[in-house]
Amino acid sequence: MKRFLAVLMVIGMVPSLVSVSGALASTTTTSTPTTSKPTTSKRVAVAPLTGLPDPTHLTRHRSAVTVKIDNTPEAMPQYGIEKADVIYEEIVEGGITRLAAIFNSRVAVRVGPVRSVRRTDREIVYPIGGLFVFSGGAQYALRSIATAPVKLFQQSNAGSAMFRDLRREAPHNLYANVALLMKKGGRPEPPPPLFSYRSRSSRVPGAKVSSFVVGFAAGFATSYSWNAKTRSWDRSIFGAPDVTAGGTRLSPKNVIVMKVHYLGGVGVIGSQAQLLGSGPMEVFTGRTVQPGTWSRRSLRKPIVYRSKSGRIIPLTPGQTLVELLDVSEHVSIVLAK
Repeated sequence: MKRFLAVLMVIGMVPSLVSVSGALASTTTTSTPTTSKPTTSKRVAVAPLTGLPDPTHLTRHRSAVTVKIDNTPEAMPQYGIEKADVIYEEIVEGGITRLAAIFNSRVAVRVGPVRSVRRTDREIVYPIGGLFVFSGGAQYALRSIATAPVKLFQQSNAGSAMFRDLRREAPHNLYANVALLMKKGGRPEPPPPLFSYRSRSSRVPGAKVSSFVVGFAAGFATSYSWNAKTRSWDRSIFGAPDVTAGGTRLSPKNVIVMKVHYLGGVGVIGSQAQLLGSGPMEVFTGRTVQPGTWSRRSLRKPIVYRSKSGRIIPLTPGQTLVELLDVSEHVSIVLAK
């Protein structure tokens, strides 16, 4: 009789043993009652330059493509920049600005107008690698970008991946096909993350902002207004909404305004933004502004953005625009009521 009862006890324990062994087989399996099946939660991969989900791991098989883009009134409307993961806005000679648009998670078949390289571009692309697309430049700028770990493409070696639109006047009519250029890059070298990102449910600290103006001189000031519907920053330039040729309003999720020294003088031919060291900055994300400090010890490392308390500031997943503002220029902020 005792042997019979012992057998019944072992049979009754079998379902529980299966459930426990299933939970131990994977660190992501959660234990459940014996009447339910174990459930497994999987971490979804994210794109390195946006923090957005990348469940197919597409960005692991792509290099970044950085394209230098004209940013003058004659260049408007620009093509393709709404698909860039990250955009840097830098000051060049005369105080005008140019864009360096970085593509990885999305591509565009027409990006531009493409313009020439500057010394600042080496500082931007060094930790990113991949491809750098431009339209010539002064010898000192060419020598500078040649020392960066990027593959250089211009019209002379890009083949059909770069073309001119004869309906527009030169030099504002050269464009790049990022989809074709990625195929010319050889073995893919995915870029490292440039920022940290927050979860959707996390609270965003800082004062609430309605709008702000990045005070580039020479008529190139840019303004941003909070769009509550898209939860992003609608951009304007030259007194009008910044709308691309495809009819899309440029509206990044994050805007980082870095105060930097332009070595040689802001707006002077041959000068460059000093992106090593540290300086003040403001991060605009999730309708708030968080002042702090940017820092970078090596060209091979991305810039780090910290709050006044010393913590790394997490961004909202999505497109980020980085403004390289000279230390002599200012940001005007209108707080939300």
